[in-house]
Amino acid sequence: MSQVLTIARPPGVQGVRLETGRGVFAALAAVPTGSARRGTALLVPGFNGSKEDFLPLLPGLSEAGYAVYAVDQRGQYETGPASVAPAYDSDSAAADAVSLAEALDAGPVHLVGHSYGGLVSRLAVLNSVAPEATWASLTLMNFGPAEVGTPTRERLELLLDALGSMAVPDLWPYLRPAEDGIPADVLAFLSDRWARNEPEALRLAARQLLTEPDRTTDLKGKGVPLSVVFGTPDDTWSEQEAEAMAEALGAPFTKIPEGGHSPNVQRPAAVIEALTGFWSSPASG
Repeated sequence: MSQVLTIARPPGVQGVRLETGRGVFAALAAVPTGSARRGTALLVPGFNGSKEDFLPLLPGLSEAGYAVYAVDQRGQYETGPASVAPAYDSDSAAADAVSLAEALDAGPVHLVGHSYGGLVSRLAVLNSVAPEATWASLTLMNFGPAEVGTPTRERLELLLDALGSMAVPDLWPYLRPAEDGIPADVLAFLSDRWARNEPEALRLAARQLLTEPDRTTDLKGKGVPLSVVFGTPDDTWSEQEAEAMAEALGAPFTKIPEGGHSPNVQRPAAVIEALTGFWSSPASG
């Protein structure tokens, strides 16, 4: 489960609905004022995540001159099905990301994918007809080259088994975090967010995480600037395989100690520094 420490919206962060050719998506937006905009970024959350996972990043990225949009993927929290007859497979999720970038109408967009959102974002680049025209860069955050590691694999297999006989809301007592130190409003949010997950979206995402092939070679040839940001410790993918993936991609690798699986929450200043440094580098234009 992705981590959230607060759901309070900082000044300048607004909830919006993004209308695309593939449906309507819930998002949080932080847009710099004036004419000093340096670019636009789309942030894609992971399995059972939501746009709120990126709340700690939005003000700093906007202050650095970037218009930033964090979204709920199709089947997540406030987006829900997004359209009539929705499809929740990873290729469809990737097509949603492309459609969102097009709807922003801002030229090439910096794409950031966290965990399963990294899998979706990688596919969005791989499946784009004109990757360099759509994406200014791609950053994979706490994502590895292929399927998840053993501890997460075991948890996903248990979840898939449970989804075969239980409704999504009924699983919350088994998934809720220990309440020590978690504000009541955050705990209520986590419960509500979990309950709103579309079961088929959870099933297909879990299966993809269990079977994802290594697409590193294909990604390297797409002509989109790449970076890897990785919080430690993390048992979903190992630091070693993430760093090896970055090396194979010829991409900068930023390790964020004490960031855990969600450095965007645990060490947001370090993530903001990594992203803005990469986005402003000659490599990502």
